Amino acid sequence: MKKHLQLKINKQRRNNGQYWQYDETSTTNAKKMAEAQEKLNSIEVEGVSGGGMVKVTASAKGDIKRIAIDDSLMKPEEKEITEDLIVAAINDAKQKGEAVSQEEMKSITGGISLPPGMKLPF
Repeated sequence: MKKHLQLKINKQRRNNGQYWQYDETSTTNAKKMAEAQEKLNSIEVEGVSGGGMVKVTASAKGDIKRIAIDDSLMKPEEKEITEDLIVAAINDAKQKGEAVSQEEMKSITGGISLPPGMKLPF
């Protein structure tokens, strides 16, 4: 009877140890995820349109930092073209930011890529 009780206690200790190991792993992963999110905020990507006449700089998370417009586009008759080029440059920067974000997340998720549009943390 003592052997059975001892075996049960050992099994319980082992399971508790596995639980704590899992808990430490998830805490470590959460820290890595927070670090990656912070890193993405500091990585800048540049979207370009109109052959470089409009440039948009954004963080990899998609926050617009700067917009640079070539002086030749600052004519009233070029207003509509300029607006279209700004939109195109923003979309270009957004796509580049998502690509960088996916690569950063792959390093955390062990190479498993997330479906397009899915962002972490959930």
